[in-house]
Amino acid sequence: MTNIYLWNTKTKAKEELTPLDPADVRLYVCGPTVYDRAHLGNARPVIVFDLLFRLLRHVYGPEQIRYVRNFTDVDDRINATARQRRDAGAKGTLEELIRARSDETIGWYHDDMDALGALRPNQEPRATAFIAEMVKMIGDLVEAGHAYEAEGHVLFSVASYPEYGALSRRSVEDMIAGARVEVAPYKREPMDFVLWKPSTDDLPGWGSPWGRGRPGWHIECSAMSHALFGDSFDIHGGGIDLQFPHHENEIAQSCCAFKGSDFATIWMHNEMLLVEGKKMSKSLGNFFTVRDLLGQGVPGEVIRFVLLSTHYSKPMDWTEARRAEAETSLRKWRGLAKGVEATGDVDQDVVAALADDLNTSLAIKRLHELAAKVAEGKNCHFEKSVFVASAQMLGLLTEELGGWDGASDDNAAKIEALLAARVTARKARDFERADAIRAGLDAAGIIVMDNPDGANWELGAGFDAGLLNQIK
Repeated sequence: MTNIYLWNTKTKAKEELTPLDPADVRLYVCGPTVYDRAHLGNARPVIVFDLLFRLLRHVYGPEQIRYVRNFTDVDDRINATARQRRDAGAKGTLEELIRARSDETIGWYHDDMDALGALRPNQEPRATAFIAEMVKMIGDLVEAGHAYEAEGHVLFSVASYPEYGALSRRSVEDMIAGARVEVAPYKREPMDFVLWKPSTDDLPGWGSPWGRGRPGWHIECSAMSHALFGDSFDIHGGGIDLQFPHHENEIAQSCCAFKGSDFATIWMHNEMLLVEGKKMSKSLGNFFTVRDLLGQGVPGEVIRFVLLSTHYSKPMDWTEARRAEAETSLRKWRGLAKGVEATGDVDQDVVAALADDLNTSLAIKRLHELAAKVAEGKNCHFEKSVFVASAQMLGLLTEELGGWDGASDDNAAKIEALLAARVTARKARDFERADAIRAGLDAAGIIVMDNPDGANWELGAGFDAGLLNQIK
């Protein structure tokens, strides 16, 4: 069995993954707050942990992996949108409008992530479905002296957990200085964080021993992961922006609520996304959603390729040059993969690269090498199928993401017929006809590569099926 090594943020070291139960490998990833469309930065952790999910399935078997990614559907921004819709005349109670908004946004999220080739997790729990588990967990923390009630709020006492800050390697003083800590008179200490807060009549709320209210953000993932995975599990993932305070708070409350729990064995964090070297922001005019890119005609497979091209632990810079390069590579690869079915045999160098802390750069380099060998025309069908299976290991060259490059069966048949006509013309020494076919293919954006066995072809970035049809 392939050994998988992952960088553990908590220990600051690359560690071999040793599942608590190899027959039940558990991965939890913090999912989106469903109040709007997912922007490109939101897509990066989806692709990173989708790749890890694929690798785990390959090594341990699909039935031995459980991947959970939650939806946070308790949020003031969702509430605000629902109130605006109610004030504009929408029918239904506030709770019904909130549910409708959450359903709508989750639908958008699924559509956009599906377009990037991301597999659906095994479970996608909604926070609102686990309120009872949150209330019980908060009650246990209060009873154990790790939380306290104050003015209708329940807060976690950071001082009660001496290991607080171990994940981010910062002292409480440093965290106070570097974070926007909510100042509230009912807090015992500035870093104490909310587990439960009161709800007014115009906000959603649930009954609890501390009155009608709703949970704080951090308690949600702890309660959901415990309900689905138990006291401890293998891998917890998310963006680096969640390391503090969200993940730090998750560790504190979970380890205090479930005695003897290590919570997550390995913590993985992906770095942030840049656009043309700058942080993505609306003020800079470089903020866009996944749907914006898809609507502009950027294929989901191209977006996925670009997101995979940089190691997850490094900042990823989305540039127009990288987009164009990814599109060119994928057009070439899809041309080589035309009519080839993956056998399930994945190149071991690709697997080894991914098993080394998801080294996607090395895996993609190996795919380029495999593609070059296939393009030589000397490889048998089995070797071509290994190339396709290896690309599909990264979620590329799948049937679901195909069709964008114009390589339809009709177009492929026309190109093959024209190349055959060119061979016939050359054998008949009708070089004018042969050159005209070649010129027509070039003009249509088809790259022809002659070799001793005939010719290979691929669709270039400027492929135009209309010009292809004009070649006689």
